[in-house]
Order: sequence, then C-alpha cells, then structure tokens
Amino acid sequence: MSHDMLAIIWFGLWGLLWAVYFVLDGYALGTGMLFPFLTKNKLERNQLQEAIGPFWGGNEVWLITAGGATFAAFPLTYANMFSFLYTPLMLILFALFFRAAGLEFMHKDDSEKWQTMWKWAFFVASGLIALLFGVAFANLFDGLLIGEGGYEGTLLSLLHPYGLLGGILFVVMFLLSGSLWVQLKTIGEVAERAMKLTKSFAMITAAVVAIFLVATANRTPIFENYTAIPVLWIVPALAMVASLGVIWFVLKERIGLAFTAVCVTIFSLMATGFIGMFPNMLPSKIDPAFSTNLFDAAGSQLNLTIMLIVALICVPIVIGYQLWSYRVFKEKILKETAKGYQ
Repeated sequence: MSHDMLAIIWFGLWGLLWAVYFVLDGYALGTGMLFPFLTKNKLERNQLQEAIGPFWGGNEVWLITAGGATFAAFPLTYANMFSFLYTPLMLILFALFFRAAGLEFMHKDDSEKWQTMWKWAFFVASGLIALLFGVAFANLFDGLLIGEGGYEGTLLSLLHPYGLLGGILFVVMFLLSGSLWVQLKTIGEVAERAMKLTKSFAMITAAVVAIFLVATANRTPIFENYTAIPVLWIVPALAMVASLGVIWFVLKERIGLAFTAVCVTIFSLMATGFIGMFPNMLPSKIDPAFSTNLFDAAGSQLNLTIMLIVALICVPIVIGYQLWSYRVFKEKILKETAKGYQ
C-alpha cells in the first residue's frame, strides 16, 4: 500500500477517533455540567456518580488514542498543534485533571465544604472541557493564523464569534446528551429533573446546530469539498435531521432513540468538519501554503503500516470491552442503593 494511501486511511482513523470520543464522553461531560443542579443530597450525588462511573474512564481511552494517533501517525501535526495551541490545550489538560479529581474525591471526606468544593470543581471542569474543545475544533474548521514564522495569533484570537459558537455548540450538545443519559441510567427525582430540562436542551441544540452550519458555510472553506463532491452533503444534512429528530423523540418520550439521535448529531458534525478540512489538518487562513496537510505531516510508510496492523487488532478489542461493560452495567440505578465513590 502506498504512503499516500496509508496517510489518507490514517486521516480517516484520526477523525473517527475524535468523533467517537466526543460521542462517548459527551454524555459524561453533560452529566458533569448538570451534576449540581440535578442532585440535592449525598444519596443523589452517589446515584449520578454511579451513572457515569463505570464508563467515563473507558471513554477517556478514545481521547488518549486520538492523541497517540496524532503523535505516531502525524508527528508534524502533533508538534505544530501543541506549539500553536499550547495554552488552550494546557487548559483542557488541567480541566481533565480537576474533572477526574472532582468525581473521585467528592465523597472522600464527610465535610460539607469539601463535598461542595469538589462538586463544583467537577461542574466547572466538565464545562470547560466541552467549551474549550468546541472552540479548538471550530478554529480548526475556520483556519488558524499560521504564517511563515508559525502561529501568529494568541489565546484571545481564538475567541472570535465563530470559535465561541463552536464552544457553545459543544456545551449544548453535551448538556442534551447528559440529560438523556441520566434518564436512561437512573430512576427517581434525579431522572425527573433531567426530563424537565431535556425538551429545552433539544430545541436549543437544534437551533445552534442550524446556526453553526450556516456560519460554517459563510465563514469557512469547509464546504468547498462538498461543492466538488455533492454526495457529501448527506453528512451535514444528517446532522441537521438528527438534531431535529431528537426533538421529535423527546416529545414522544422515546429517550433511547433521542439519545441515539444526539449521538448521530455529534458524530455527523465532527465528520462534516474533518471531510471539509481534507487534506489539511492544521489549515491556515492567512495563506493555504502555510497549512499543515496530511501528506506532509504523515510518518514513514513502515510506521503507518505497523500502526494500522496494531489498530486493526486492538481497536476491536477496546470496542468489545466497552460493549461488554455497557451490558454488565445496563441496570438503572436507585439512589437508595447507589454507593458512588467512597
């Protein structure tokens, strides 16, 4: 297999890994953002912790794999990304630390102040991860201020209206996903409170998805590939239809189908961006000549071949394990029996 073909395959796998991560961790981040507002006491906090506890660590594997694939398959992209976006990526890293600490440390002490501090740390960190990832990927779709001497922007230059719209999009999608997940995994007052929020989240998400797609068409070059190959329009169309489908399923109280629809929305939006970026991985909006494309960034043919073989063996194992874990922990959780993290 040629080097260019291997590079294209790994670009597809790179995009797939990120999309799967956001689909899976979206509900956990959404649950984290809803955590202080859905729980009123320790029993309910235990219940909500147990709703995501067996799964969130496995979901993080996809984030680690996406980062590892970037490092191994596209070392130039990895080097430039952590150089150009050092500050936002470090903020995401610290938010990931505090998110884990908030979830794990919350009930390590009976002090009310201790529990309150980590409860809000869990909330803030979950929100920051969603917001910052949304801003980061919106900037990738829009293009970065990459010039002849490297990145010419600052942290503030990433916070333009389209970047912030991407952050808002991720936050509302994950809130919707989290509210549906809580209803799928819990019984009682917590699930009822989540249900009251879901209809509003569904309508807001559909509106923001529509606005984001319109803004993407008007501000970014993402849809140039779609104009060249019209059949690709089915991908952003699927994102819009799925977001509207969430509203329909919520109104019909088909929570499982609504959760599936929001997962399709997240996946389709990520696919829309990656397809539109191709063949660039770090596009420049100053001059396309300064963009980092997948062919220049890819590792050696031997490296890509070995990694592909390893991926074909290991990824199905990870998927199988996660499917098994979802089957084992499929029962809904009562607050009276939930133990959370002690």
